[in-house]
Amino acid sequence: MSATAQRPKVTIHTLLEKMERGEQITMLTAYDYPIALLEERAGIDIILVGDSLGMTVLGYETTLPVSMDEMINHAAAVRRAAPTAYLVGDMPYMSYQPSVETAIRNAGRFMAEAGCDCVKLEGGANVADVVSGLVKATIPVMGHIGLTPQSLAQLGGFKSQGRSAETAKRLIEDARALEEAGASLLLVEAVPEAVTEIMAKRSRIPVISIGSGGKCHGNLLIVHDLLGFFDRFTPRFVKKYADLNRVILDAISAYRDEVVSGAFPAKEHCYPMPGVELRKLRDMMAASSDQPE
Repeated sequence: MSATAQRPKVTIHTLLEKMERGEQITMLTAYDYPIALLEERAGIDIILVGDSLGMTVLGYETTLPVSMDEMINHAAAVRRAAPTAYLVGDMPYMSYQPSVETAIRNAGRFMAEAGCDCVKLEGGANVADVVSGLVKATIPVMGHIGLTPQSLAQLGGFKSQGRSAETAKRLIEDARALEEAGASLLLVEAVPEAVTEIMAKRSRIPVISIGSGGKCHGNLLIVHDLLGFFDRFTPRFVKKYADLNRVILDAISAYRDEVVSGAFPAKEHCYPMPGVELRKLRDMMAASSDQPE
């Protein structure tokens, strides 16, 4: 059942109003037209075209090899399916780190070529100048702190962040720095709920949790995790709402078995030809075969 009912376009003002009313903001990733279409119909507020597509869709070991061209193609497909959702394009590795100018050029592609409402980049106070530059260039920004996959080499792997008083305080300071730089939204990944609760209470912008508890203004999950469609690993914070891997594997296996046995295609899967036309064809073929070479 559709929850959108021709809903108005979700904007940053929509999200701020939800925040002010104490309503939770819903956010999911999507990487292609079919999934984005379902998320649009379900009424998801924010759709993130995450660089996680490198692992969930393209089969890379990490998110690092994902290119801007790949991100733009996927984001454009998602926008075609979800015209009213608030669409966030994820800035891939090295698309913003070299300079503010590089960031503006690449982020501008998300806005102009894919129709995004916002871009997301990883980092705290260390990227505040980039956030400020993007905002001055009229490009809205979602910050991303905590577990930041593009920094796995520094973080030492997929590990929860901010579990000591010192590291938690730095994250809270990062959140404030991003807000002051002009970020419109903040994503906090794999951080203790007590820490993100402090951030949310201090923040004037929506704070979204992914694996950081329910005390924020909204929550995000990777759609492939939610659907049980990616099983290389499952983070602690994931709740699987379906097991599509099993459903799809069973369907593909059944198809294979029926093709091998001859059960598929059956008569109802074939197009019939009128008997008179079939007889005419046979006569034509027979006459043709009688012609001398």
